[in-house]
Amino acid sequence: MITIQKDVSLKSFNTFGLEVAASDFATFSNIEELKEGLKLRINGQPLLILGGGSNILFTQDFDGLVLKNELKGIQLLKEDQEHLLVKVMAGEVWHDFVLHCIQNNWSGVENLSLIPGTVGAAPMQNIGAYGVEIQEVFHSLEAVEIATGKLVTFDKEKCEFGYRESIFKKSAKGKYIITSVTFQLNKKVILNTTYGAISDTLNEMEVTEINIKAVSDAVIKIRQSKLPDPAKIGNAGSFFKNPSIDRIDYEGLRSESPSIPGYKQPGDKLKVPAAWLIEKAGWKGKTIGNIGVHKNQPLVLVNYGGGDGAKIRDLAFEVKESVAHQFGIVLTPEVNII
Repeated sequence: MITIQKDVSLKSFNTFGLEVAASDFATFSNIEELKEGLKLRINGQPLLILGGGSNILFTQDFDGLVLKNELKGIQLLKEDQEHLLVKVMAGEVWHDFVLHCIQNNWSGVENLSLIPGTVGAAPMQNIGAYGVEIQEVFHSLEAVEIATGKLVTFDKEKCEFGYRESIFKKSAKGKYIITSVTFQLNKKVILNTTYGAISDTLNEMEVTEINIKAVSDAVIKIRQSKLPDPAKIGNAGSFFKNPSIDRIDYEGLRSESPSIPGYKQPGDKLKVPAAWLIEKAGWKGKTIGNIGVHKNQPLVLVNYGGGDGAKIRDLAFEVKESVAHQFGIVLTPEVNII
């Protein structure tokens, strides 16, 4: 049985550290409690399922029901000579799951070390880092359909994965609550060290044996050097997606800005780092009161303490407008703005 609490502070439940409140709040630790919570929703009031709160920007108090996901558990379902199927409940902390895999020498998610948030949020935006995306190790997920309370299974095809998106950010947005995710991991270790600075970092660390723990340690070191710790400076990680543009547009930009980076994508497109665009537009390290753009990673908007979510939203809009004016590229937020 769950209990609905009134006027609950959400400051400790969002990594921006914003002082906002929910008019109604409850936690659920099993699927029956989740279904009970949905039945207690009053007259179709606004509903928010909260995981780690690491990909959300509150611009005001939430006048509705917040259900905090506390579903826990990691279960090995099946294995053969090459693969393992591992079912993970949606409330598990993502990085804790990665560490569990490393401890058991299960390969596939080590490049995704230290990404904030919970397992349930991972497939929603097809999280990725250092050459790996969730869809590469994804098998299936289970979700409760909000309208009916039924438990539904989605395979990879049904999830419609794309760059930092899935069906749960498009046609299925707000219709399902992910309760578990099953991953297909590798028993035979397959290392991916070619992306970004992983190889250089491994050399700097003087690693003699490259294994999944070494790769994870290198990724953690890189992320910690670039990204602020939400426990110290409020943030939600990368605020914008890296945009993909047509080759002809990229060549036009390169004629004016020869140093602009571009990475080949399907369909004769190139991905341009949003951080580069934001920095060249003059925003890196810019502070406005107690909010700003991070000094080391311009893709990250920060709350230095006592910041206001609406002002962070307005700052994001200014950054977006500035980049569009200078480069003709429209940035898309990764963060869910409420």
